[in-house]
Amino acid sequence: MEPIWVIFIIVVYFGVLLLVGAYTSRNATNESFFLGNRQSPWYVVAFGMLGASLSGVTFISVPGYVGNSQFSYLQLVMGYLLGYFVVANVLLPLYYRLNLTSIYTYLDTRFGFYSYKTGATFFLISRVIGASFRLFLVATVLQVSVFDAWGVPFIVTVIVTILLIWLYTNRGGIKTIIWTDTLQTAILLIAVVLTIYFIAKQMDLSFVQMVKVIKGSEHSRTWFFDDWNDKRHFIKQFFSGAFITIVMTGLDQDMMQKNLSCRNIGDAKKNMYWYGFAFLPVNLIFLSLGVLLFIFANQQGIPIPEQTDELFPIIATQGYLPKVVSILFILGIVAAAYSSADSALTALTTSFTVDILNPKNKTENELKRIRRIVHISISILIAIVIMVFRAVNDQNVISAIFTVAGYTYGPLLGLYAFGLFTRFKVRDKWVPIVAIISPILCYFLSMYSEILFNGFKFGFELLMVNGAITFFGLLLLSKRGERVEQI
Repeated sequence: MEPIWVIFIIVVYFGVLLLVGAYTSRNATNESFFLGNRQSPWYVVAFGMLGASLSGVTFISVPGYVGNSQFSYLQLVMGYLLGYFVVANVLLPLYYRLNLTSIYTYLDTRFGFYSYKTGATFFLISRVIGASFRLFLVATVLQVSVFDAWGVPFIVTVIVTILLIWLYTNRGGIKTIIWTDTLQTAILLIAVVLTIYFIAKQMDLSFVQMVKVIKGSEHSRTWFFDDWNDKRHFIKQFFSGAFITIVMTGLDQDMMQKNLSCRNIGDAKKNMYWYGFAFLPVNLIFLSLGVLLFIFANQQGIPIPEQTDELFPIIATQGYLPKVVSILFILGIVAAAYSSADSALTALTTSFTVDILNPKNKTENELKRIRRIVHISISILIAIVIMVFRAVNDQNVISAIFTVAGYTYGPLLGLYAFGLFTRFKVRDKWVPIVAIISPILCYFLSMYSEILFNGFKFGFELLMVNGAITFFGLLLLSKRGERVEQI
């Protein structure tokens, strides 16, 4: 695909985002930046959250996932539904009852200063690394497909990419994000559906024939009950999915900030239910695309790359399909990456401003100035982390960093579980130690699980172990006989 076309697509795309940002940020205040004045329509929030959940990693990885793991990912997605039910009925009522801007202020109310700062810091670490990693992937794709040919340095690509996000989120914050994510979700889903259509057309398959081919493929196996040591085992996947949702949606400022922008708790619950149920068919579409990609590759004699994530980009951009598929791929990956990155930037700004700086008793203008400085600073930090990924240039190291970042959600799970389901007071100053030790222990458990547990391999369920270690650590720190009133 000619670089000039990619540039044109990106310019038009961001032009639309900037127009939406300008429109939604009129008369913007700190309240609209943080919570959208609590006036967001629940159905718009639900649709936009789909795109925020489907990052550029998902856009590429889920279709590639079927190469080694078939449709087992659906077991995880079914677990998500249970998780969304828990978030809607346990966590959302708590957040609305306490009228929170940052969800981590609950930890201050329940445990104290050090627990509060620990939870907020762990979120910040996770989100900075996660957002940087996702933008690193899309910046790399753009660099290889366009800017290398023009001799543009990678750092310029990164700076321009982040600058564009900053421009349309700077004023409106979550109020803008709600609507830009809706637009980007629509583009993402249209891109995937049309890509499937063109692949099926190239293979001369009708819709009914396509469904039969996908269903009959060896890659479409969904249920795994036979081998307990297999990461794909149903029990592992289902309950891991539930806890992943509880933690990475219900205990994540990025996702909850959107929910807290709804008009009331009733709307927030409807948003969560509809978003949760929509997640199943959307991921089924991505997995179906993956099956078609592998079948198409075999028919055309296209070598399957060692990293199956690379199959979709190869087929989409190297002339195996009509040029329109290349355009759809670029649009899809940009929409997927930016719909998660823009909300992450806003959530990071909110959390750092409210949780770390804690600017109480500030005027509206003073708070706005602080917020904008934080917004710029986090944008710069993300750019620096992306360049570190680039400098390391070692997939194993980057994967390890990303994995460790994921471990930081485990202590959040343990903290909230202990806070919600016990009434014990804890020795607050020691909580950070427990929160640090827990992911370290989990990392070593993951590394040596096959030796320690007779061939057992930890998958996503390690999150539950992480939370359990934190929970029992807090139990050891509890003050016997001292209890808190129900919050």
